[in-house]
Amino acid sequence: MVEKKVVEVLISGGQATAGPPLGPALGPLGVNVLAIVNKINELTKDFSGMKVPVKVTVDPETKEFEVTVGTPTTSALIVSELKIQKGSGTPSTEKVGNLTMEQVLRIAKLKRPELLAKTLKAAVKEILGSCVSMGVTVEGKDPREVQKEIDEGKYNQLFQEEN
Repeated sequence: MVEKKVVEVLISGGQATAGPPLGPALGPLGVNVLAIVNKINELTKDFSGMKVPVKVTVDPETKEFEVTVGTPTTSALIVSELKIQKGSGTPSTEKVGNLTMEQVLRIAKLKRPELLAKTLKAAVKEILGSCVSMGVTVEGKDPREVQKEIDEGKYNQLFQEEN
């Protein structure tokens, strides 16, 4: 039994091409590179403008392939949510945007499978940490202040977990 080959790449959502890094990695495996590229683009089109980790598993014997799409980085999701180009170069003085608690919650739910956080509340606090380093405020406040409010129970109604 031949071992499956795994190719992992970072792709701009919906913009994979048969060129590098995919083509050179997949070509030697004798698979239909275009079919794989089309599949990747179909699966990543919602992440347009974001870098998305993609894993392609190929069975060299049958030429069957499977495409698994990861979640964009937390910072990419924040940037996308704010519709900005990038985070702040000087986050302590320059603020580049403001997220609502609902937006932070949405990002936390998207990222949750990859976070170390055990609860949604902890996941949200992790996202708020990313906001601090990117110069993004939340509900018009410093994300650290929002973390404190979460600890005080201010947003508990948002964390009525669906588990």
